[in-house]
Amino acid sequence: MFVRDGSLSGEPSLPHLHEENLKFTLKRYSALPGFGITMGFTLFYLSLIVLIPLSTIFFSAFSLGWGHFWEVVISPRTLAALRLSFGTSLVSALINAFFGLIVAWVLVRYEFPGKKFVDAFVDFPFALPTAVAGIALTALYSQHGWVGKYLYALGIKSAYSPLGITIALIFIGLPFVVRTVEPVLQNLESEVEEAAASLGANRWQIFSKVILPTITPALLTGTAMAFSRALGEYGSVVFIAGNTPMKTEIAPLLIMVQLEQYEYASATAIAGIMLVVSFIMLLFLNILQAWGRQNESL
Repeated sequence: MFVRDGSLSGEPSLPHLHEENLKFTLKRYSALPGFGITMGFTLFYLSLIVLIPLSTIFFSAFSLGWGHFWEVVISPRTLAALRLSFGTSLVSALINAFFGLIVAWVLVRYEFPGKKFVDAFVDFPFALPTAVAGIALTALYSQHGWVGKYLYALGIKSAYSPLGITIALIFIGLPFVVRTVEPVLQNLESEVEEAAASLGANRWQIFSKVILPTITPALLTGTAMAFSRALGEYGSVVFIAGNTPMKTEIAPLLIMVQLEQYEYASATAIAGIMLVVSFIMLLFLNILQAWGRQNESL
């Protein structure tokens, strides 16, 4: 005797049979192959495009020998360039995290004349060649530029200084934060905020207790992308930096200088250090994001 839930006859229940049939159908008629094939293709593609090219950096750097390798890495000029690159990249990423969140909030929550143009301008750094951006920023923030002349009058050197580098990195990094946070804000239900307000929460409590925990993973991701993009930026920075060794020389420029002098191993040594530090920071950020998502699910 067949019972609907299968508890008396020992036969599987109808919902269970339906689930098994559904899995079989999806497996048989899926547009993509199974896990084994797709995973193998993924590893092959990543190895071909990412892992193998990056591994050549370390092989070339280690050809120097440990002694010469550390001599290149800890040289005063290299350390100054690395400090400048990582410092300005971090500052620009944090500034973009703050203002990028505000820009994304305005684009999602408000309707105003010219919104489409503002939305298009956010993506402008993606389309604009970096060299053109560097020339435009230099002309704008130099001593005789439209903005720079007022800053120089106040004693603020906005071009050919670390401040100029930071301005350029903010310019190229803003879209990463805006475009990462924007979809999360669009999916954030306003009813949750209204419920918090009805319970007596003020604006700061609504933002810190309701909105911020939801958008934090996306905000961290966008900030990390902006930081990574800024760390390797060359074209838009080289014009406004000044490129003075030990003062305004960024690490990517130092790598180019080493390459022009045919010091390929020294250039790859500096690139390898930047790669390792960037990977550690991104790995830590991914772990932090996973921990945050796990806490949200509990």
